[in-house]
Amino acid sequence: MRNIFATVSLMIFLAVSAVSAQSPEVLKAKEILDKVSEVTQSYNSIKADFTFSLENTQADITDSHEGTIVISDDKYKATVMNVDSYFDGETLWTHLKEVGEVNISTPDPMDETTLSPANIFNIHEDGFRYIFAGEDNLKGQKVNIIDLFPEDRDKPYSRIKLYVNKNNNHISKIMQLGKDGNNYIIDIKEMKTNVPVEPSMFEFDEEAHPDVDVIDMR
Repeated sequence: MRNIFATVSLMIFLAVSAVSAQSPEVLKAKEILDKVSEVTQSYNSIKADFTFSLENTQADITDSHEGTIVISDDKYKATVMNVDSYFDGETLWTHLKEVGEVNISTPDPMDETTLSPANIFNIHEDGFRYIFAGEDNLKGQKVNIIDLFPEDRDKPYSRIKLYVNKNNNHISKIMQLGKDGNNYIIDIKEMKTNVPVEPSMFEFDEEAHPDVDVIDMR
């Protein structure tokens, strides 16, 4: 009898889970995210001006910085907080301009303490459950809000909120809600697509910076 009860309970749980997975909020979120992926993948490159903010909810402090990023496939060059980051798909050069130093490393793709510049426009494509969380107005534009919940519960954040422009299916804002009370926010101010790029843009040129100390951490 106990085994029968356990089997029936499991069947009910699976049935409820299946219904939940196909709820209108989940289906609408999937439809929106599919459009975001389709639009983003149609571009050869993206250049975006953004504001990067660290919001500490416990201390009620927000620290914001302006930045720029150019992305092509899995490569990027980002400039923020007087630091230039170059990533050619394998190697990361971090140029600390104030101290005249560049660190060379091979990033761990599993290390997600903060939002990675390499995937800010396709972060939703793997490792998340999602749900449609409503609509809002952002800088005079109507946006859809999608909540992403990491399947890996050991991540340092509880969820990521995506704000998607209803007119062009571009991501307008990303908010990563940290379990430690630190929230990372990327607010896209302007985005240009299919801008000209060269492979050299994503590599640090040591010859052009002869006075910079190079520290190879690989």
